[in-house]
Amino acid sequence: MLKRLLIPLSAVCLLVSCGDECSSNASTQPEFVESNFSLEQEVESSSSVKSRGSSGSAKIEEFSSPTVSDKSSSSMKNGGSSSSAKTEESSSSEIVNESSSSLKTGASSSSGITIELSSSVIVEESSSSVLSSSSMNSIYDAENNTLTDLRDNQVYKTVTIGEQIWMAENLNYETDVGSYCYGDSAEYCKKYGRLYTWATAVGKPENECGFGKRYCDLGEGNVRGVCPAGWHLPSMFEWETLFFAVGRQALAGIMLKSTEGWEDKDDGTSGNGSDDFGFSALPAGSGFNDGNYSALAFSACFWSSTEVTSNYAFSVYAFGMYLRNGYDDGNLNNFSKNDAFSVRCLKD
Repeated sequence: MLKRLLIPLSAVCLLVSCGDECSSNASTQPEFVESNFSLEQEVESSSSVKSRGSSGSAKIEEFSSPTVSDKSSSSMKNGGSSSSAKTEESSSSEIVNESSSSLKTGASSSSGITIELSSSVIVEESSSSVLSSSSMNSIYDAENNTLTDLRDNQVYKTVTIGEQIWMAENLNYETDVGSYCYGDSAEYCKKYGRLYTWATAVGKPENECGFGKRYCDLGEGNVRGVCPAGWHLPSMFEWETLFFAVGRQALAGIMLKSTEGWEDKDDGTSGNGSDDFGFSALPAGSGFNDGNYSALAFSACFWSSTEVTSNYAFSVYAFGMYLRNGYDDGNLNNFSKNDAFSVRCLKD
């Protein structure tokens, strides 16, 4: 458990081969292993967690248009049953109703609302409102660029960059263990989102996938982890894809950082970014297993779902993406699974 201790803001996120520019206070920096990883090399996530659903039935009703397409891992009939989904459609919106046994999609040409379900539910939609039950997990509104996490009803901005759809704010979903507010202050969670250990970010207990645990089984495909249904923790390769979508790695810091909140560089010039793509990375800092927090206003660190796969580091390190106030680039590097970083979810 992280203790309540807020240390000076002089430390920044760990730099790779940073030489004399590194802070002398090594105890406040994330632990890392230097990597020969190249952004030109495609790196795939070693594992994943699939979105969890239920075997219950789901029903969606809408009110004005006629196009329906079906997808399912099992047979589907319009009549519906305990392992099927029924859709009646007639409005100008897109709805996806997802469970472990069936999936049915209705779409039209003017707007899109995607509803991800974690268990059986009844949803009614009209052009003016969406009524949903508490068993639903998320609602994505493509027209208004918002994601509603129905686990706690928090609403996040979203942004499309290239062919990816990202949360444009840090996740602030409180888990039972493994997530923290900077300085143990709820005020910081409200502004910057929560900080998560790697095991919590990938949706696993510490005694299974935390620091020192090898062969963490995340399954195949996307790793949903702490993200709402229909979204997932990005792999290292998906962060790399984002870098190239905003121009290149050397400019990613400028392009992705928010336009305010960052400390000035050592030469007195602004450490803020241009935020040209609306990603709005805030300098949320980091948390550490000794109870300390560091680098608020100086760095932004985000987990990926990708573990380091060398013999020793596999049990200790995972890849993260980080931005620094004094630099214009973005970086991917190895960080201790004990560190607590921000999470940005990516749409499936």
